[in-house]
Amino acid sequence: MKLSANDIRVGHILNFHDKLWVVLKTQHTKPGKGGAYMQVEMKGLLEGGKTNHRFRSSETVEKVSLEEKEHQYLYYDGENYIFMDPVSFEQVQFGKDFIGDSVVYLKDNMMISVLFYEEKPISIKLPDTVVMEVREADAVVKGQTASSSYKPAVLENNQRVLVPPHIEAGMRIVVNTADGTYVEREKD
Repeated sequence: MKLSANDIRVGHILNFHDKLWVVLKTQHTKPGKGGAYMQVEMKGLLEGGKTNHRFRSSETVEKVSLEEKEHQYLYYDGENYIFMDPVSFEQVQFGKDFIGDSVVYLKDNMMISVLFYEEKPISIKLPDTVVMEVREADAVVKGQTASSSYKPAVLENNQRVLVPPHIEAGMRIVVNTADGTYVEREKD
């Protein structure tokens, strides 16, 4: 679908120079001399990397629609992570390099989204948060000031995270999958 440069928004997926890019930032500028333009910061969806491009207002760019399908994580076979479409029961497998750093938050039977472009999987999207058990938590130091009241802890997936002083080993906490930070204690 063709899109006017003025209509580019954050989050759009663009086909630019035969590559897929996700728009991170936009800024519309109307200089005193010359025509208006849209300054767009984009990140490569498949190859990674970032670029900035200045689109003239009169230009058009191709906006891409991705198909998003829910899949269930089944298991790791030693090389690949196996997922299943819960509707068709079709299984797909992805390597660790395809999944990226978020692989540490995969749990058995977790529902994730797989993004497809022209029926080819291009990335996965985990839930925004996951519940993890705290395996180890440092003791609270008496007299510690309130300003630095977080302490290190180790989760069931061996990831380190800073948690409030009241969190102890054995408790379950909610963790942000995007940056691996503590969100809250799991509600019973």
